Amino acid sequence: MNLAPYAEFAKRAFSREATYRAEVFTRVGSVLLRVFLLSTLWTALYRNNGAKQGISLESMITYATLALLLDLIYGVNGAYVIRQKIREGSIAIDFMRPISVPLYVFADTVGQTGFALVQIVPALVLSFPLLGLMHAHVGGPSGGIAALGFVASVALGFLLNFLIDLIMATATFWTMEIFGIQIMVQFISSLLSGSLVPLYFFPNGLQKIAFALPFAGLYNAPLSIYIGKWQGRDIALGLGEQALWLALIWFAAMAFWRRGERRVVVQGG
Repeated sequence: MNLAPYAEFAKRAFSREATYRAEVFTRVGSVLLRVFLLSTLWTALYRNNGAKQGISLESMITYATLALLLDLIYGVNGAYVIRQKIREGSIAIDFMRPISVPLYVFADTVGQTGFALVQIVPALVLSFPLLGLMHAHVGGPSGGIAALGFVASVALGFLLNFLIDLIMATATFWTMEIFGIQIMVQFISSLLSGSLVPLYFFPNGLQKIAFALPFAGLYNAPLSIYIGKWQGRDIALGLGEQALWLALIWFAAMAFWRRGERRVVVQGG
């Protein structure tokens, strides 16, 4: 397979996102505001209740800040361009082109994510003095292995998030409108991925359910590695579980996509 066209798609997506410069300031500003609010909230909670589940206040603020930065990556939702194409009927034209539509959408998502990574730099840099005013700060990874494990886990989480979005977007072949499904899945994902509250703070029963679902691979896995909650063997097991879920959801997403594609062909586009 010739990947050169898809690299070009990614470059164009990056350039397209770079044209909306005003949005960069609003996104970074939104992140900084949420960093301030969450840091204030967790500081007050820890002051009244003390550390929980072996997570110190510094680790909790680090966790919350990095979760907000990961939102810039996971919040791209590039797969939803499929929803628009299906509703407009232009997806039939894409099927006639000598490209893989899911791979094209993935390349476009990578380009958008590349620009999101650029936004993380000023957001992180500006977070340091903001947290300093509150006598708090973002800690570094617990070690070199943790840093590498964090990067690998974020990469796996990005792929996992894309495939979940792709499955939801593919449902448009049947429903034409997935807004309700999207809101429901996003709520479940936010709750059970650890993006809002670490899964370690959940009641035992709900915690076991959350750890058993693929959503835990989005935020809980990389952030657990970064703050040192997982070390050594736990990191390897965590990455392995992410990879397993990635393989399973990839097979499911491709099977679902092929059924949707055949639906368009059978109906004559």
